[in-house]
Amino acid sequence: MSRLWEKGLPLDERVLRYTAGEDHKLDSRLVAYDVRGSIAHAEMLREQKLLSPEDCEKIVKGLAQLAADFEAGKWKIELEDEDVHTALESQLTELIGEAGGRVHLGRSRNDQVLTALRLYLRDATEVVSEHVTGLETALGELAERFNSIAIPGTTHMQHAMPSTVALWAGGFSAAFADAREGLASAMRRINKNPLGSAAGYGTPGLDIDRESTTKKLGFAETQTPVTAVQLSRGKAEAGLLFELSLLMQDLGRLATDLLLFYTQEYRYIDLAPEVTTGSSIMPQKRNPDVLELVRGAGGTVQAALQEVLIIMGKLPSGFQRDLQRVKPPLFRAIDLTIESIDIMAYTVSTVRFLPENIQLGDELFATEEAYKLVRTEGIPFREAYRRVAKQLQE
Repeated sequence: MSRLWEKGLPLDERVLRYTAGEDHKLDSRLVAYDVRGSIAHAEMLREQKLLSPEDCEKIVKGLAQLAADFEAGKWKIELEDEDVHTALESQLTELIGEAGGRVHLGRSRNDQVLTALRLYLRDATEVVSEHVTGLETALGELAERFNSIAIPGTTHMQHAMPSTVALWAGGFSAAFADAREGLASAMRRINKNPLGSAAGYGTPGLDIDRESTTKKLGFAETQTPVTAVQLSRGKAEAGLLFELSLLMQDLGRLATDLLLFYTQEYRYIDLAPEVTTGSSIMPQKRNPDVLELVRGAGGTVQAALQEVLIIMGKLPSGFQRDLQRVKPPLFRAIDLTIESIDIMAYTVSTVRFLPENIQLGDELFATEEAYKLVRTEGIPFREAYRRVAKQLQE
């Protein structure tokens, strides 16, 4: 197996395992995106007369075939491949011959991996947003089912003012709508084309057209100057992880509310048996493990953000291999966020409020009484506040 950077020198197996890391496993999700980037690059080389039409056609057809074969499980990325890029080029050369070795002209593994990663992140961000919409729908349906049920609103974990299921669910729906806006803002850094920056210093002596690949791949803009590309690595990833962290915080708060509502002390809700688990020792127990794990998942996503920021910290300009370690926490956080959103949407769809267990004491209407005095007697709010407080004390 000849890797893209190999110069014919022997490679210690231990060094390969350490430097390749998890890439040969993680990169399976990047195959389709590396194919797209490679096709756009090959077509640009043909347009610039740096690749013959015949070779370009072979490369494009070969890459499409390899993408289909990968989906069908006919080949996979092995440790010896090191990553998706070497695997694809090796497979392509084996499939179409010498023409496969021409596709790497005018690019480096550095801009190649970043192109595939940004294409993936663009889709992943959209997928997360779509799943959030599903959770909003579940919350909206919950509010409709139990919209007339009043519940105590709390501050400082104490009953404070009257609220409703619809108000409670609506607050979380708005929070998740805000999360979708945050995800959209993360696209600003993701949607820049790094292809053609090569190892970070362009392709001197080679006339390539970066705007062509920008259009072919649907990027919003071409990232310039070429030296900015490597400086930007990790920023788009961290920006997305930040938005995922905020999203998971709101998901955790929703989980915490439902956990409280499910306790015997509250008993505001019932959860369907299929979303709870049993105890290994207590026959009577049904445990809301799903909600607890969702609450804990926020810590994992936030830790992923911190991991990426720490890896990026104090690196010099230009490419550094440290950045390879950004992928594991990034992919882990994306997967966990999607799974958590989906399981929460399903759990919410099974929630049943129990109005017979929900009590609102007269004291919850104290603020409303103070407002009433202001309206009917024209007194200042602070005087109305004191009068109502005195009545409650008495």
